[in-house]
Amino acid sequence: MTRTDNHWVAQAAHDLGSALWLGGSVMGIAGVNKSGSELTQGIDRVRVASSAWGRFAPVQWGGIAATLLAGLRLTQVGGRRLALQRGFGTVGAVKAGLAVAGAGATAYAAYSGSRIGKLAEEAERSGTPVQVKDATLPTQGTPPEIEKWQRRQRVTQFAVPLLAGANIVCGSWLVQSYRAGSTLKGVVGRLLPG
Repeated sequence: MTRTDNHWVAQAAHDLGSALWLGGSVMGIAGVNKSGSELTQGIDRVRVASSAWGRFAPVQWGGIAATLLAGLRLTQVGGRRLALQRGFGTVGAVKAGLAVAGAGATAYAAYSGSRIGKLAEEAERSGTPVQVKDATLPTQGTPPEIEKWQRRQRVTQFAVPLLAGANIVCGSWLVQSYRAGSTLKGVVGRLLPG
């Protein structure tokens, strides 16, 4: 292996960042959002989840940044494959689109969570009881504006691991395309289409 074809640091940063992003988002849905459900006050249910997501956000964004930046580096060093190997460019473009969409969904989920937290605190200060099942699930007594943002956050929070997971799947395909047989098949497919 020469210095020019050894990009294990970029690949490792990409894969670890993607794993952190996927794992953290799944843990948030399964654990963080539900963590306050045993508390008696709805405002505390929202506060617990808001605090946990707030503490995890820098780590999650670090994973996303590693995925995006290392992905750019891997695309840069795979330039010849983009031109020569059939399917490589298409999967690479889909992967990039998934990463950007996933980052956007993550940002919107975080924004939705901040809106929930702000509205819950405003309701608490005004004496309106904040009734929620957990951070993203309303009850009959949840104020309509909070319920609206809970619904938005729930949808985007489920989209994030789907997009991050699809990004990892595309990355696996791209890595496997470096095998000699896959490379030959892709180049022949490019030169002799159909």
